[in-house]
Amino acid sequence: MSLAPAVRRVQPDILPTHVPGSRARFDEAVRLVGMAALWLSLLLVTYWWVAGGGLSELTDAEQALTSLGRETGLVASVLLLAQVVLMARVPWLEQAYGQDRLARIHRVVGFTSFNLMIAHVVLITWGYAAADLLATPGMFWYLTTDYPGILLADAGTLALILVVVTSMKFARRRTRYETWHLLHLYAYLGAGLALPHQLWTGQELLASTARTVFWWGWWIAGAAAVLIWRVALPLYRTLRHRMVVTSVVREPAGPGEWLVSVYLAGRHMDRMPVQAGQFFSLRFLSGKGWSRAHPYSLSAAPDGHSLRFTVKVEGDGGRAIAALRPGTKVLIEGPYGRLSARPRTQRKVLLMGAGVGITPLRALAEGLAYAPGEAILVQRCTQAPLFARELEVLSAERGLQVLTLTGRRRGDDSWLPAGVGAVDDVSALLAWVPDLPERDLYLCGPDAWVGRVREVALQAGLPESQIHLETFRW
Repeated sequence: MSLAPAVRRVQPDILPTHVPGSRARFDEAVRLVGMAALWLSLLLVTYWWVAGGGLSELTDAEQALTSLGRETGLVASVLLLAQVVLMARVPWLEQAYGQDRLARIHRVVGFTSFNLMIAHVVLITWGYAAADLLATPGMFWYLTTDYPGILLADAGTLALILVVVTSMKFARRRTRYETWHLLHLYAYLGAGLALPHQLWTGQELLASTARTVFWWGWWIAGAAAVLIWRVALPLYRTLRHRMVVTSVVREPAGPGEWLVSVYLAGRHMDRMPVQAGQFFSLRFLSGKGWSRAHPYSLSAAPDGHSLRFTVKVEGDGGRAIAALRPGTKVLIEGPYGRLSARPRTQRKVLLMGAGVGITPLRALAEGLAYAPGEAILVQRCTQAPLFARELEVLSAERGLQVLTLTGRRRGDDSWLPAGVGAVDDVSALLAWVPDLPERDLYLCGPDAWVGRVREVALQAGLPESQIHLETFRW
């Protein structure tokens, strides 16, 4: 490992000039438009189903099964296409929702779409079998072999089943993020294989010019989003900046912990649209495993020359990162994430992180614009605090107030370490930050800890709109 500066200073002339609240209002408008577009699409396809006699067909068992099968298929299709857009890393959606909120929406929409899709397959096949349950398997085989596009749709369904199963909690606990991320891309394959079936046999899709334009518009929008932001933009940025590893530095950590900081540099780094607190998905071209993307947050504010990521070394992936050599080429996706100056609404800020979750907050402490006394950083760590020397420099140079809480949590219902005494969570937070309602709160760390801090902050009077968080969830 080579040496690198302990503290990288961001020059004052490239510090953010963001006016709190200006972009927050734009993001609110994006969220409103996005949700309205989804709900209007669902209402529109339901209206077309009703106008086509969907409700009147519910009086007969055979027709009811087929009719409900069409409706569940229509709604599932809209939600599936919405999933494609949500997964496409569209910048406006990423910036407006943030990773955590987008992940929750993605999960709800995804499972709902999958359940409706399975219902569509069962109901349609059962209805075509004249409501005879025993004849349904034979009808399914007949549809697969004789109807155009059905075989492709079945293959797409299998791909989506793979995605859904590997997204369940029991499977995610046993799967590395990189593997899960690679398998998750099969959702695109599943959505793509369903298109011929819908266009060749879907009555509701081709019954009028308006419906044809609607469905083709959805499909084109989804395909364009994926091709532009998941393929073209990462490829363009990789080729434009040609980033390589310049050094890998071991960071001071507690006993049994091993962290390294990876420094990357390339061409035209001053033109990369990146902010402190954001993250990238990186693929290091160092040999086996290069196809798996690793999501890492910036641990220092961008300085126009290089980027720094600090990683906990654990597992095969972490050890591979620690073994990187200078000159290793990097494929980049990003920057992503809303844990930046973008959602800020107040002049004062409170940064709270636990464990390795302190890394993006360390970058924010350096990159955010604030006057002395306007920024407080609270770090909870089990053993030695991370970036202790760097935070001392920021405290001296920028007026950052630093509070370090060391030790294990005193219980699952508290965010505090055991050594603080009998004080309750809300009182402790207000004692350290009495002007909490006047601040934006940036949170990062393990799910349980972040959830508890968020709950305590709300109880202490902080508005929901002033809480910006990122957890370790995937």
